[in-house]
Amino acid sequence: MEQLTLTTPALLFSAISLIMLAYTNRFLAYAATIRSLHDKYMENKDSVLIAQIENIKKRLYLTRSMQILGISSLLLCVLTMFLIYIEQQYIAIWVFGLALILLIMSLAYLIIEIQISVKALEHHISDIENG
Repeated sequence: MEQLTLTTPALLFSAISLIMLAYTNRFLAYAATIRSLHDKYMENKDSVLIAQIENIKKRLYLTRSMQILGISSLLLCVLTMFLIYIEQQYIAIWVFGLALILLIMSLAYLIIEIQISVKALEHHISDIENG
């Protein structure tokens, strides 16, 4: 097995940073949508709005999990670099492997969240199509 060098976990920094930026943008969009739905619900307590609120709540919690997993992955990459620096190669390999697994889980949650988002938009499209 090849040696794990400092550059290997460092390569993930830019990727994880971009992913975290995308997750944060999703979170901010959800926050704006929730505020808007809240105002609409206070004016008109419609059951459709309740369904939309439940959908966005589920997506918000998924986004939180995606962010936590992504940040944890980044932290483990930094720990990997430290372990390599102090010449703990064996432990560094396992920590880096765990960082990769957390990143995979974060991306899997993203796929689930996208599926939920698409279903929510399909409901709006069907409302338009049905007149």
